[in-house]
Amino acid sequence: MKTLPHLFDNNRRWAAGLLKTDPDFFRRLAEQQAPQFLWIGCADSRVPANEIVGLRPGELFVHRNVANLVVHSDMNCLATIQYAVEALRVRHVIVCGHYGCGGVQAALERCPHGLVDNWLGHVRDLARRRRAELDALPDDDARFDRLCELNVAEQVLNVGRTTPVQDAWSRGQPLAIHGWIYRISDGLLRDMGLTVQSDGDLRALEDG
Repeated sequence: MKTLPHLFDNNRRWAAGLLKTDPDFFRRLAEQQAPQFLWIGCADSRVPANEIVGLRPGELFVHRNVANLVVHSDMNCLATIQYAVEALRVRHVIVCGHYGCGGVQAALERCPHGLVDNWLGHVRDLARRRRAELDALPDDDARFDRLCELNVAEQVLNVGRTTPVQDAWSRGQPLAIHGWIYRISDGLLRDMGLTVQSDGDLRALEDG
């Protein structure tokens, strides 16, 4: 018995729609993957990477996890970065967080959430380091939004510190890292002004 038949129906309509506008689309897609962008985002189902930037399959290489973290012990994320940088030769790495992130909210709460608390410890560490800034904000909503932003900035730094990115810069490969944040309630991206294109840029951001 076929399970979830409506999803297969959706798939057939999606494929037919693409073929109607571009009969060779899937043939070309099967021949080569050549994206210019690596997207590191949150696993939240309300933040569909390709759709919110208007790109088709094959144009955006994507890695997603809870709270869009780049952790130096996460071999999954590091392997994705290495493949994107060294094999696909992407020119841009986009770290995209979002306001209202459930992972960031859980990190702010003082109650246990089970296994995920081990992962979110990275966000809690960040919140502790920036406690004075967060406490100076007027209310919990403002603190929540600001920690979502600070988390993006932290992950931009973490991407820049990875071996594949450091190696790319040392050999002169063009590669920029961007920090963006998305608001689900209006569907709009915001550029946080965090663009890093060299180890010098990275050090300046760390010092700032």
